[in-house]
Amino acid sequence: MPDVSTHTRSVETAAGTWSLAWAATTHTGRRREINQDAVLASYPLFVVADGMGGHIGGEIASSSAVDRLSATVEGGDVTPRAIEKALAKAVRDIASHPKATDEGTGTTVTGVYLDDAGDEPHWVTLNIGDSRVYLLREHSLAQVTTDHSVVQELISSGRLSPEEAENHPYGNVITRAVGPSDGVTPDYVRLDLVDGDRFVVCSDGLTKELTDYGIQHFLDANPDPAAAVEAMMAAALENGGRDNITIIVLNVVREDPSPAVD
Repeated sequence: MPDVSTHTRSVETAAGTWSLAWAATTHTGRRREINQDAVLASYPLFVVADGMGGHIGGEIASSSAVDRLSATVEGGDVTPRAIEKALAKAVRDIASHPKATDEGTGTTVTGVYLDDAGDEPHWVTLNIGDSRVYLLREHSLAQVTTDHSVVQELISSGRLSPEEAENHPYGNVITRAVGPSDGVTPDYVRLDLVDGDRFVVCSDGLTKELTDYGIQHFLDANPDPAAAVEAMMAAALENGGRDNITIIVLNVVREDPSPAVD
């Protein structure tokens, strides 16, 4: 596996000063020939894209989405409007690429960014597809994003249990993606900025091999983001590595003490 390192940044907001630490990695897995995942971990935006379509179409789609989103980071404008404009450009990139001709070409786009523009800074998750954002808060892990998949629709309608979903034949079929035939408006969830929070952003290559309990286990055992990412990746590969695997772990710590209460 490639070396993984933890990156840090101190961020001053209206709600105090915060220390962010993160690490990211991606791996082809044990059964795929190429890696169609792409990753962006550059403050304030942390995104995983899982491509699909043809032999290299998915690779083109995911890299197009990440390249366009990276430009929003470089331009200092990470907002829902800027994200959607970037994804619309990615759709045009995909549609015009001569090697992305498969009708099923597209990519998931899932992640989280820090919105510190106002008096109440907060996190915003974004999601198109079935990659995921998890939040570990106060020793409890929760999936923040909702999968856009056939299986999730069956679960939501009560026609399938989560246990039955694990081995469902339509487990890989998603209902929304960034691609020529789909829209580019993600689902957004706003989250408070809380000391001690830890985020995991991952492609389904991880969740095919690790349960939510397993993800939390490796977070609890590895406070450092790079160590947590490496431990989860090693376990996912050991469990089969049936798909490309991409993982981001992001830690949130308040640097300054909370103001005293009279």
